[in-house]
Amino acid sequence: MRKNSIKNTRINQEVLKELSVLIRTELKDPRIHPMTTVVATEVAPDLKTAKVYISVLGDEQEQKDTLKGLKSAAPFLRTQLASTLNLRNTPQLFFSVDQSIEYGVHMSKLIDDVIRDMPERDDEEADEEQP
Repeated sequence: MRKNSIKNTRINQEVLKELSVLIRTELKDPRIHPMTTVVATEVAPDLKTAKVYISVLGDEQEQKDTLKGLKSAAPFLRTQLASTLNLRNTPQLFFSVDQSIEYGVHMSKLIDDVIRDMPERDDEEADEEQP
């Protein structure tokens, strides 16, 4: 099975969906921040491993604590995945913090700041530029 095959894409989506539900409903670890989101999953073509990218709405310490909590809960999550998904092999889970959402919010804020600080154009200048 190729990495970007349709089957692999479907497996990635199913693992993402099931992990999101399991993290939200089944885990009771106080280290895991309540605003934890599974952003993406990459299951290897041989179904042995899966990289799980998470986003935590919080500071850096909360992200580290959540990552530690998820790493300790990985065997439990793998067992739960095995019972809900019908796969030949249940992948071993490796968690990683995804910074893309925070980066996007930061860039959007910078763009808004630049637009707000730009001097307003007069209507006369706008009329002169248009033929």
